Amino acid sequence: MKEKIKKIINTTQFHICMVAFIVITILLVVSVISLKYSVEGEANLPFYLSKISIISSVEGIDNQNTENMWDLNVNQNNDIYLYIKKNDDYNETEVIKDITLENFNIIQNPQKGEVKLLKPDNNIESVIFKNTIENQVDKIQYIGSIDSSIKDLKISNQGGLVVFRYAINNIGNYISNEDEQINHSELLKRLSINNDDLKFSVSFDIYINLNSQKTYKANAYLDLPVNDVVNDGTQSIEYTDLENIVFKRE
Repeated sequence: MKEKIKKIINTTQFHICMVAFIVITILLVVSVISLKYSVEGEANLPFYLSKISIISSVEGIDNQNTENMWDLNVNQNNDIYLYIKKNDDYNETEVIKDITLENFNIIQNPQKGEVKLLKPDNNIESVIFKNTIENQVDKIQYIGSIDSSIKDLKISNQGGLVVFRYAINNIGNYISNEDEQINHSELLKRLSINNDDLKFSVSFDIYINLNSQKTYKANAYLDLPVNDVVNDGTQSIEYTDLENIVFKRE
């Protein structure tokens, strides 16, 4: 019996089978690791996305050169706050070079108005955003700095806030010569707009770029606006369960 086994072991076919078995095993292990990484992403990030906050609101902008008491161009605004936090369990020292958001894609457009991506306004001190052409962009980039400044598009190099706005501009015009005061939160109702008219979805890529030349990328997806902004006015929501936003090393 031992001689038969020895003869089999010494055959070319046996060696080919053993090599094939080892190769297949290695490929299976690599495939499992790759699949796990594609689903779970980087296990120990130096910085991570800890929270997303969204504030949905309504505003009316005065149209100039009108004879009417009220002539308002109505927009629906969605202010989005991304919280980038340092991982205290990460053993190496890292510094944020920049946080860049790009590859914005409107998956479902609203039935009313025009969707615009806006950066914070750095001309008016009293407001963070202003829906002007000058503030319309196709990507958002916050540069890592010693101090944070939303208006100057700077984030602390050890973590902080990235803020941008998605607005639905030019939903309609509200004209009145009877109202003594206007509650902007009611403008959508006065234009007979419903929440289904405003619904849209957007996806975009988040890049965490470090001074060490490391880059981590994730894709995010948002449904906007949040809650019942038509009937209840300004609405907000916070997302802290972000397991579906998976960062991977580039």
